[in-house]
Amino acid sequence: MKEISDILKSYSEAQKAGKKSALATVVKVEGSSYRQPGARMLVTEDGILTGAISGGCLEGDALRKALLSIHQKQNKLITYNTSNEYDAEIGLQLGCNGIVHILFEYIDEEIPNNPIQLLQQLETDRKEAVVVTVFSLKRGAKQIGTALFFRKDNPVLHHDIDVLNLISDVKEVLKNKKTIVKRLIEQNDDEALIEYINPPISLVIAGAGNDVQPLVKMASILGWKITIQEGRATHVTKKRFPKADVINAVKQEHFLENIVIDDQTFFVLMTHNNKYDLAVLKSLFETNCQYIGILGPKSKFHRMLDDLRKEGIVLNEEQLGRIHSPIGLDIGSETSEEIALSIVSEIKAFATGRIGTSLKYKHGKIHDEIEYGAETSK
Repeated sequence: MKEISDILKSYSEAQKAGKKSALATVVKVEGSSYRQPGARMLVTEDGILTGAISGGCLEGDALRKALLSIHQKQNKLITYNTSNEYDAEIGLQLGCNGIVHILFEYIDEEIPNNPIQLLQQLETDRKEAVVVTVFSLKRGAKQIGTALFFRKDNPVLHHDIDVLNLISDVKEVLKNKKTIVKRLIEQNDDEALIEYINPPISLVIAGAGNDVQPLVKMASILGWKITIQEGRATHVTKKRFPKADVINAVKQEHFLENIVIDDQTFFVLMTHNNKYDLAVLKSLFETNCQYIGILGPKSKFHRMLDDLRKEGIVLNEEQLGRIHSPIGLDIGSETSEEIALSIVSEIKAFATGRIGTSLKYKHGKIHDEIEYGAETSK
C-alpha cells in the first residue's frame, strides 16, 4: 500500500507541474521474479520514477517504454524473458530466471476513472479492496488496463469496459485475501490480475519516550499509519515525532476513545509506566484487537498478570494469545534502534501470517504462489 500511496503523491505533484505520466504494473510472472504481480511504478515525462517493478534491472528499459507510452498516448504490454538473448544484450541481467509481463498505461487526465483515479479510491477509507487490471499477452492486442476498483458491494468501473462478470471472482479474492490471475471468458486472449489490497498497518503506541522515536521512523518508512498517545504533554509533541500521523496527550482511561480498531491495527505498550500500560491493556481486552505488544522482560508481564488477578481478572487462553510479551523477534537487540527493528519485524510477520524465521530454512519459493490460468467464474 505504501508504494501506491507514494505513486499517488508523485502523480499529484506531476499533475500540478503539468507533466504527463504513465503507470507500469507487473501483471503476470512466470518463474521467479524480484517483484510479484501488483508491483507498480509511476514514470513522468521528465523521467522521474516512483515505485519499483524489479530490483533495479528493469527500470532503465521500462523508463524508455513508459516514455513511449506517454508519447503515443497508448497502453502497452512488454514481456521481459531471462532466457531471451536480446534481453541480455540490452543489459537487463534479470537474474531471477523468470518471465515478467509489465503493462504500461498512459494516464489521461480527461478520462474519468483512469488508473490513478481508481487507485485513489484506496485512500478514501481504511477497508480492504480489490483492484482488477485487464491485459493480453497477444501481440498487438488492445490493452485495457486498470479496469475495476471493488470494495464490498461498491464497484467503480473504468469507462471503457464492463467487467461486472468478474464480480464473483472479485468477491472470492476479497474473501480469501489472495491475489489471482484469471483468463476472461469470451474475451479473446484477455486475462485479469485480480489483486487483493489491504489498508496500511495502523500502529498505535502507548508511550512517547526516546525509545519510541526509532520505532516511529522505521514504521514510517514502511508506510504505516502511526498514532502516539500517553499522559505527558511535554513528550507527546510533533517536534519529537514528526513522522507520526496522530499525536495526543491523553489520560489512561481515555486512551481508546478516538482509536479505530480493525484487522490491521497493532498496539504497542511502552510508556515505562506500569499503571498506565496496565490500564490500556485492560481496555484492549474489551476490543477485537488481535495484537498487543508489551515492551519489557517477562518478569514485568508476570507482575501485570498478578496485578490483574488482584482485581479479580484472570485472562483466558484466547486473551493471552493476543499478547506479545516480551515484544519483538529474538535478533539479539540491545539499543533502542535494534529493539525497534525487532518490534517492526514481529508485527510485519504477524500481519502476513509468517513466523519470522530465516529464509535460509524456508522450503519452496520466497513469495506466496499466485493462482494462474483458470477461467473466470460463469
